[in-house]
Amino acid sequence: MHATEAFGRYAQDYHQSALPDEVIHHAKRAVIDWYASLFPGLAAAPLAPLEDVLADDLDRGRARLGNGRSATARAAALFNGTAAHAAEVDDSFRDAMYHPGAATIAAALAASQDAGANGLAFLRALVLGYEVSTRIGVVMGRPHYRFWHNTGTVGTFGAAAAAAGVLQLGALPFAHALATAATFAAGLQQAFRMDSMSKPLHAGRAAEAGLLAAQMAARGVTGSLDVLDGEAGLGQAMSNGPDWSQAGATLGREFHITRLTFKNHIGCGHTFAAIDAALALREQHALQPEDIAHVQVDTYQPALDIACYDRPTTANEARFSLHYVVATALTHGSVRLAAYEPAQLDDVRTRELMTRVDVRVDPAIDAAFPGQRAARVEITTRAGARLVHLQPNRKGDPELPLSDAELESKFLELSAPVIGASRAQALLEHIWNLDRANDLQGLS
Repeated sequence: MHATEAFGRYAQDYHQSALPDEVIHHAKRAVIDWYASLFPGLAAAPLAPLEDVLADDLDRGRARLGNGRSATARAAALFNGTAAHAAEVDDSFRDAMYHPGAATIAAALAASQDAGANGLAFLRALVLGYEVSTRIGVVMGRPHYRFWHNTGTVGTFGAAAAAAGVLQLGALPFAHALATAATFAAGLQQAFRMDSMSKPLHAGRAAEAGLLAAQMAARGVTGSLDVLDGEAGLGQAMSNGPDWSQAGATLGREFHITRLTFKNHIGCGHTFAAIDAALALREQHALQPEDIAHVQVDTYQPALDIACYDRPTTANEARFSLHYVVATALTHGSVRLAAYEPAQLDDVRTRELMTRVDVRVDPAIDAAFPGQRAARVEITTRAGARLVHLQPNRKGDPELPLSDAELESKFLELSAPVIGASRAQALLEHIWNLDRANDLQGLS
């Protein structure tokens, strides 16, 4: 049996089975975090041009953009998937090196709105998308992540599986949806090694492509069922020929959606352990930038590869700068949206401190990646003290999860400035009750 068929068989059984209450709760948490990512992303640079380009597909259809405009399902998936990744606040599944929510929930919501599905059907569909896609990401592994942006590639499968769940595709059509989605999967890391607007579009295109693959499979379009594990398939072409035989072994027994990472800072998640370590030292020792002679950050290789800007000049570059976010954390005590506003980007104390920050790979920390995202920060003070903090996990990782209250606070902080405090509170309450909602009218 090919991997696509194994996933298809699981999906068919999934349609007939109930989900544990814990899983439904975690699905709601994922939706809350997705909206917390979506709303600030609406103002990001690619979104206005994208809305213009999509004009022919707007103000008609049953789906909705994050700004409230009606749209066709695929236009909504593309737009909302892009917005949900644009502010760099979206969730991640650590072992798959992947932000599943942006594309998966965008596709699930668009397909659900288009089909007139109820709240529970929407939640079930997005869980299916998370469970299938994260397992594909785990199999593809670190060799895939060397060149490819998993949110664009693996995200296509999350979107396809979620949309196929809404459409209640049987085993074989579901497998064909994944097979076709595989041929759409794309997104190069080089796209964000230089300042550009392309990165969030990877998530949007994944949402649109996965939805399209599911819609086509529902109408009888077939794909190559060996496209993941064949001799010229995804595993060979975009990884190191991984073993697919156990890809679905834990499906239905372990739910990956219960082990998500929700961001507690804003920016590239590879920098977060270093931010946490810097903040711990700042608080423990009441440090001011002027007290610091040198900062040494030791972490894993992909953090240096991706958060690579040592002297960022734009907000986008700053989100991908270990030097900047660590210096900002030490100067201002947080790395939230304000960190990327001109006042903080140009802050003299931060800029001066950045020149005293060095980053390097620690072999032991690197060996633990991707299952653990650690960093060690060592600060030498001008008085000669040596202060060290090892952060084994990031705040927001499964080992240090955001509580429901902390997640709600994040949502309200990021959504209220965009949609207003009262509407944000109402949306939050609606999401917590989605499994009892007869329709999705309360969602944008």
